[in-house]
Amino acid sequence: MLKRMKRRVDIRIDMTPMVDIAFLLLIFYMATTSFKPPEKLHVSLPASHSEIKLPESDMIYVTVTKEDSIMVEYITKQKVQREGEEISEAVRHYQEATPTDLPLVITQIRASVPGAYKWFVVIKADKDVRYGTMNSIMNALQEIKISKFSLVTEMEKEQEI
Repeated sequence: MLKRMKRRVDIRIDMTPMVDIAFLLLIFYMATTSFKPPEKLHVSLPASHSEIKLPESDMIYVTVTKEDSIMVEYITKQKVQREGEEISEAVRHYQEATPTDLPLVITQIRASVPGAYKWFVVIKADKDVRYGTMNSIMNALQEIKISKFSLVTEMEKEQEI
């Protein structure tokens, strides 16, 4: 007796639903993600060759524009109740200052935020800011015994010969 071979049935998997879901997820994440926090003041940074990584948190930013306006920014963590869970959320604080009241502003931040006394000061100054403004900012920092700070710069692109 001859056995008949069963005929194989081609199996085809329709990939359309999976591709649709992948694109919907991609669009969702693109729409809900904030890539860079918005800046209050636009600053064009000077160029430099050195590269030092700054810590992600525990910093006080002093932003100086070429019009000599000064903005002090810092980030605190705040506990918020969402959907029955207590989560920690980052909150940005902005405060305007002048070179004369900058020591008072930084002292108030250090006094009001727990642990802020150890925070690092970072200066983001425009490349066209006046020398006198930067000198008064550095004098203000020395006045409150801050002798170490970082100046944010852009990496200079190497020119090809």
